[in-house]
Amino acid sequence: MGHRRRMIAVVVLVPVLVALALWAFAWPAARTAPRDLPLGVAGPAAAVTQVEQELSAREGAFEIHRYADEAAARDAVEDRTVYGAVVVTAQGPKLLTASAASPLVAQLLTQAVTTQAEQSGARVTTVDVVPAAANDPRGAAFGASVLPLALAGVAAGAVVTLLGLRGVRAAGALLGSAALVGVVAAAITHSWLGVLTGDWWTEAAALGLTTLAVSGAVAGLAALLGTPGIGLGGLTVVLIGNPFSGASGAPQLLPEPAGTIGQWLPPGAGASLLRSVSFFDGAAALGPALTLTWWAALGLGAVLLGSALRRRTEDGNSEPVATAEREPALAN
Repeated sequence: MGHRRRMIAVVVLVPVLVALALWAFAWPAARTAPRDLPLGVAGPAAAVTQVEQELSAREGAFEIHRYADEAAARDAVEDRTVYGAVVVTAQGPKLLTASAASPLVAQLLTQAVTTQAEQSGARVTTVDVVPAAANDPRGAAFGASVLPLALAGVAAGAVVTLLGLRGVRAAGALLGSAALVGVVAAAITHSWLGVLTGDWWTEAAALGLTTLAVSGAVAGLAALLGTPGIGLGGLTVVLIGNPFSGASGAPQLLPEPAGTIGQWLPPGAGASLLRSVSFFDGAAALGPALTLTWWAALGLGAVLLGSALRRRTEDGNSEPVATAEREPALAN
């Protein structure tokens, strides 16, 4: 009877996992489109109003931010407040983009603004304010770096659990492995591949924090739920967090609520933090850094709590050995 139940479980579970993986990976990719994508406009009031009306024709595609002049719009792009900005000038519209924020978004903005301008016979000048790395102009290598970090975190959390490390020792092992992963990942992506261009140690810290957020979550769930916690943590991070991260494009290109959920999970927050520290001098880094810190803190806290609960349970189950005192025998 036991073997039959296991067989049925395998037959049912595998298609469910395949369906979940296809939904998580294929659904966002098939529905990629701008949704409330932050875009700035600047220039004379009358011209800006016309541009806003033209962009608003694509209902729900853009979230328009108005700026006084090109300098203010450029600052907004560099601060990651907007992905780009349309500046109306006497010579025609100028488009400010930031391919470092997302090469795909920069391409979409260029196509949308150019098509709109061609209808009125204008010519668009495009300026890449914050360009992507020269060795990774399409952002392919950057997007591909998210999954290895997630897998490294899952592996570290699983190994710590399966080796039987608990409490402070488990937390120390997770911290040490995350720090080492950060250094190795920075050496590969920055020093060797040239995919990242920011401060080396800051990038290593961001990569390490991302790994710690994942490994802490996996080990914490395992400490509280047992071995099934490894599977739950791994599935959440790899099957949900990775495709919802928006690392290859942008969260605003994913269907809702995928984009929002992705930024709440370590892969999405890690990708956003890495972009900020590598290309934008830390602009807009606080939000994703806090998200990763919360994941890491809660995960390590769960590891310590699980160890304390298990120790209390073991102490409660151990019965003290009763020692019977012999009464002295009466002498006849």
